[in-house]
Amino acid sequence: MNDTAQKLIDEASQLIVNAGYNGFSYADLAERLGIRKPSIHHHFPSKVDLVVAVVERQRAAIRTQIEALESGTPDAMGQLLAYVDYWKRCIEDQSAPFCLAGVLAVELPGLPPQVAAAVQGHFNDLGTWLARVMALGVEQGAIQLELEPKTSSQFFQTAVYGAMVMARAYGDPSKFTLVVDAFLARMRTAAA
Repeated sequence: MNDTAQKLIDEASQLIVNAGYNGFSYADLAERLGIRKPSIHHHFPSKVDLVVAVVERQRAAIRTQIEALESGTPDAMGQLLAYVDYWKRCIEDQSAPFCLAGVLAVELPGLPPQVAAAVQGHFNDLGTWLARVMALGVEQGAIQLELEPKTSSQFFQTAVYGAMVMARAYGDPSKFTLVVDAFLARMRTAAA
C-alpha cells in the first residue's frame, strides 16, 4: 500500500472515531489532505472500500498486539491488565479516545454489509481472545468467573466498551478506569 493510501486510512480512522461512518465524506478527506476527490477514488473506489480497509487494518494491528501479549505475558491477568492499560492511556491522552469498531458498531444497522461484517469480525476476534485469556486465567488460578469463559468475555467486552461510552459522555477518562477496574477486581482471585 502506498503513502497516499496509508494517509487516507489514517485520516479516515480519525474521522470515524470522531464522527462515525456517516459523519465524513470524501470531500472531508480531500480537504484535510489537500488532494482531489478523484485521487481518493483511485485508491478506494467507494467509501465502503475505504472503511473496510480501515477496520481491517485495525483488526490486523490488534491481532499483532494479541500475539505479542500472549508470547510476552504468560499470565492471563497480566494480559487483561495490558489490554485495559492500553485503553486507559489512549483515552487519557486522547490518542484513541474510542475504539473505531465500537463507534461503527453503534451504527451497525445502517452500515453497508461489507463494513458490518468487518466490524463484527473485530468483535469476534476480540471475544475469542478474551475467552481464551479467561480460560487460561481460571486454569492458572488467577481469575474466577461467575459464568463460562465465552459468556464472561462478552460481559468483559461490554464493560470495556460501556466504560468508553461513559468516559466520552462525561468527558472524563477516570470513568473508564473506575468501571473497568471494578470489573477486574470482581474477577481476581485471592491468589492473584
